[in-house]
Amino acid sequence: MPQQDVGPIDYLAVELPGAKLDGNGLRALIDLVDRGIIKILDLVVVVTDGGGASVLELADLDGDGELDLTYFEGVRSGLLDDDDIEQAAALTEPGDAVALLVYENTWAGPFVTAMRNAGAEVVASGRIPAEDVIAALDALEAAEA
Repeated sequence: MPQQDVGPIDYLAVELPGAKLDGNGLRALIDLVDRGIIKILDLVVVVTDGGGASVLELADLDGDGELDLTYFEGVRSGLLDDDDIEQAAALTEPGDAVALLVYENTWAGPFVTAMRNAGAEVVASGRIPAEDVIAALDALEAAEA
C-alpha cells in the first residue's frame, strides 16, 4: 500500500479581543484551503466570560441563531481535546475569544513522502515566532539606514 502524503501539522491560538471577527481572517483561511496550501483539521472558537468559557458554533458566529458560515462547520479531527480548549481559554481575558486552529501543511506532503522514500528522517523541526522575524528585519533595516 503506497504511503499517503502528509505534511507537517501545526497549530495556532489567536486571541480575538472583544470576541470580534471582521471576516478577513476567515477569507484568508478559505483561500489557503481552496489553493491546497493547508488542510484544516480542527477549528474551534472559544469565548470567555467571568464564569468560564464556551465553544462558539462556527456556523452561527454572532449567536443570533442564523447560519453565518458553514464552510468550517464541524471541522474537528479529535486532535484538540477539552484540556487544550481550557488551556487556550485561560490565555484570554473575560469577554475575549480565542480561535484554535490545527492544520496540515499540505504543500509539504509530497516532499515529506519523497524524502521518507529516500530513507531520510526529520531530525529537528521548529518555528521562529513572527515577532522575532519582524524584530530582526527591523534591526537590519535600521542598520542599513
